[in-house]
Amino acid sequence: MTTVSRRTLLRAAATTAATATVGGCGQGRRSVQVAVVWAGGELARFRQVVADYPTSVQVIGVGNDIDAFLTARRAAGTSPDVAILPRPGLVVEYARRGWLSEVSPAASYTAPGGMADLLDVDRRRYGVWVKAAHKSLFWHFPSMLDEPPRSWDALVWLTRRLGARHRAGAGPAPLAIGAADGWVLTDWFENVLADVAGADLYAALARGEADWRGPSVAYALDRLAELWSVDGAFPGGGRRALLTQFEESIIQVVHHREAVMVFEADFVDAVVDRFRQGSEPLVTFRFPGARVTEQPLIVGGDAAVAFTGSPGGADLVHWLSQATTFRPWLDAGGYLSPNLAVPVDSYRDPLRRRLADELRTADTVRFDLSDQLPGTFTGTDGVGIWRIMQDFFMNVTGGMPAREAIRQATGQLAEAARTAGGGR
Repeated sequence: MTTVSRRTLLRAAATTAATATVGGCGQGRRSVQVAVVWAGGELARFRQVVADYPTSVQVIGVGNDIDAFLTARRAAGTSPDVAILPRPGLVVEYARRGWLSEVSPAASYTAPGGMADLLDVDRRRYGVWVKAAHKSLFWHFPSMLDEPPRSWDALVWLTRRLGARHRAGAGPAPLAIGAADGWVLTDWFENVLADVAGADLYAALARGEADWRGPSVAYALDRLAELWSVDGAFPGGGRRALLTQFEESIIQVVHHREAVMVFEADFVDAVVDRFRQGSEPLVTFRFPGARVTEQPLIVGGDAAVAFTGSPGGADLVHWLSQATTFRPWLDAGGYLSPNLAVPVDSYRDPLRRRLADELRTADTVRFDLSDQLPGTFTGTDGVGIWRIMQDFFMNVTGGMPAREAIRQATGQLAEAARTAGGGR
C-alpha cells in the first residue's frame, strides 16, 4: 500500500482549488475534471481544445510529479475523472491497481506501431495517446554548421574538430547539453541503444526480460563515452553541463551562440521562439545511427486515461481520440499528433509535417525506454535511470576510463532494475 504524506495531500487540495473550468455549461450535467502535466503554453492550448467539449471541463495543471498528485487524490477519495499521463508505465501500473476504467478510442484512431500496445493490460485498453514527441532531432543554425553529420562517426569527428577550435578560443563548443535534467541524457542513450540493440532487445529491456549488463547496453554506453569525453565538447566542460538544464542548453545555442548544436525533441522550438537572437531559422537533422545506416526514431507521448467511478471520464477520453479534436492546438502550432488519422497536410509548419510523415513511414518507431520502466527505475530527479546516466556522464567527462565507467553504469542499471521488480 502506498503511503502518502500530509504535505502531498495538502498540495493536491491546493491544486484543486486552482482549477480552471472551460467548455460548455452542459445544462444539468456534471463537469468533467482533468489533471494534466502541461503548463504554460501547452496548458493554454489544451484548454482551447476542451472548450469545444459539450460538457464543461475543469483542467488542473499539476506539473511533472503527476503520480504523487494522483496518488494523494486517490487516498483522499477525490480522483479526477481523467488524467493525461506522460508515461505508459503509469498507465499499466494504475490499471493493475484497479484505478482505471477501460476506454474505447474513436473508430478512426490509429497510433504508430511502436506505441499502439503500450496502453493495453491483459488485452484491455486503458488509455489513448493524445500528444506525441519526436525525440531524435539535432538543432542548429545553418550559418554555424553548413553540412550536418550523417553518421555517428561523422558526429564524433565533427565534435573533435570543433572541440579543438573551442579549446583554442576560435569558436563555440560543438554541443550544448542539459545534463542537469536526467531525461535529456536518457534520450541520448535511448537513441543510441535503439540503433545498436535492435527492436527485440530494446523491448525486452523495457519489459524487464533482458540483462542490463549485456553487450548491446555496454556498446551503446561506449559510443556515448566516445562522444561525451571529447575535450571541449560542451560550453564550460562536463561539470558546467551537469548544472545546465534543458532550456538553458537551447539558449546556449539560439541566444548566446556558445554551442553549435543541441539535441532534443520537437518541443525545442517552443524555447527557441522565446529566446532566439536574430531572425535566422533553426534547422534540424536526424540523430545519426551509431552502428547501422538506419536512423533511430524515438518517440514520447502523453496518454489520456479515465478513472473508475467517473460517469463521464471514458466519454471524454473517447472524444480526445478523434482526429479533429486537437485542431485548435494543431492550427496554433507546436503540436504533433500520435493519431495517424490526422492528415499530414493539416499541419501548419513544415517541420511537423515532416515529423508526422516520419511517424508514418519509419521502419520502426520505438517509445522512450525510461518512460516504460517500472517503479523508481523509470527515473525522476535524483533517482532511477536519470541519476545513473548523470553519474555516467560525470564519470566519462571527468576523465574516468570508459571501461570502468561502463562497468559501473551497467551494474547500477541491473541493480535498479532488480530493485524495481523487473530485469536482471
